[in-house]
Amino acid sequence: MKILIINGINLHNIGSREPQIYGNENFDDYFQNLKSKFNFEIDYFQSNYESKIVEKIIFASNSEFNGIVLNAGAFSHTSVAIRDAISATEIPVVLIHISNTYKREIFRQQELIAPVCKGIITGFGLKSYELGIMSLMNEKLTANK
Repeated sequence: MKILIINGINLHNIGSREPQIYGNENFDDYFQNLKSKFNFEIDYFQSNYESKIVEKIIFASNSEFNGIVLNAGAFSHTSVAIRDAISATEIPVVLIHISNTYKREIFRQQELIAPVCKGIITGFGLKSYELGIMSLMNEKLTANK
């Protein structure tokens, strides 16, 4: 099994950006701990550019990845391009948010990407990434039965 985590716009500064919302743990440190919890490969990509995220989704779809955990950040609410890339892929994509977007501003409650994703995990802090991976593991196990 091989999973790709993609972080979108403004998520390069997790741990320092609005710690009351996103926490104060650096994502790189969290990612190293996260990888040690699983016995398979987990890769990570972050970009503030919508087109690079689209390219990475297409790349993952055409390679050996079994699933994507996507935190598109603000692009979750605005990106038709990322939505279309997810629609075109055959591997499952789980959309995650660190904060509970439904407890925040109204515009954050509108998701363009969510309807084409396997599921959504929101509001569990950085643990949302682990939950996303676990849901993809369950998807793989169910598909193998």
